[in-house]
Amino acid sequence: MNGPRPGGAPDGPFDVRAVCTPGCAAHAVPRLPLPGAARRTAAFTGAVGRVLAAGPRLADPVHLRGHARALLAALSVGLEVRGAADAPGPLSVPDAEPVAGPTERAPGAARAPGTLIVLNHVSWLDIVALLAVEPATLLAKREVGRWPLVGGLARHAGTHFIDRTNPRRLPHTVRELTALLAAGRSVAVFPQATTWCTAEQGAFRRATFQAALDAGAPVRPVTVAYAQQGRPSTVAAFCGDDTFAASLRRVATARGLTVRVTVHPALPTAGRGLDRRALAAAAERVVLGGGRVPGAGRSPARAGQELGTYL
Repeated sequence: MNGPRPGGAPDGPFDVRAVCTPGCAAHAVPRLPLPGAARRTAAFTGAVGRVLAAGPRLADPVHLRGHARALLAALSVGLEVRGAADAPGPLSVPDAEPVAGPTERAPGAARAPGTLIVLNHVSWLDIVALLAVEPATLLAKREVGRWPLVGGLARHAGTHFIDRTNPRRLPHTVRELTALLAAGRSVAVFPQATTWCTAEQGAFRRATFQAALDAGAPVRPVTVAYAQQGRPSTVAAFCGDDTFAASLRRVATARGLTVRVTVHPALPTAGRGLDRRALAAAAERVVLGGGRVPGAGRSPARAGQELGTYL
């Protein structure tokens, strides 16, 4: 999640210098009056209490998804999921039950790899929104595990925490991610290594894409964006030296806030002779552009030809 403080040196090989600051976060419409914000905060506090009381049951994907949606509802944050199903797998059918654990297969059949889900990163709400749609395994920096609320959700979602301060851990992290994908687990990552105030900024780091290539796992690009009453908004942005309390206050006073999760067609990797640079660039263009992968909606053969050229 969040990267280094503004103007500071990166913490490690996964970090980038923070450019966006708390000043980037702004309401797109007039704020909710204090009484309404207080009611939301009280509802959110109650929802947090129920999350904490769930205990081991929160590890169940259905419970986790329900609690994540309840947290969004408590803050009156709407959840909008867009994207057509193009293949079986996580996030391919937004309204279906979440896919958790290894991919099901016929007896004696080879296990299909999981999916690497790659998202842009704007806010701590990104994690809640993702878990509300698809409780996939998360890959996050270890500091996230100590965050209030989000850390608990992340831990119960089976998050794998990484040490971004130690360059020597990078190959080990890639091997761990490869093993998860090869075992049929689907893993969600934020390749930008820090948060940005809008969904159009921030280059993708390449390391996690190597794991998808090594496991022969498809890559599912996902775009997360925020709006207030239909207007693009940065109010949910959580950047630089912002605090969770300050961000929560902004969200609680945000009128008509909606998080939109756009699911793009998967990028196949098996048997294509790709490298991680090309794969990361392709996913970055789809996620940050919010557009379609070339070939979507065409015949499978033609789509495959165009996708291979694009990558």
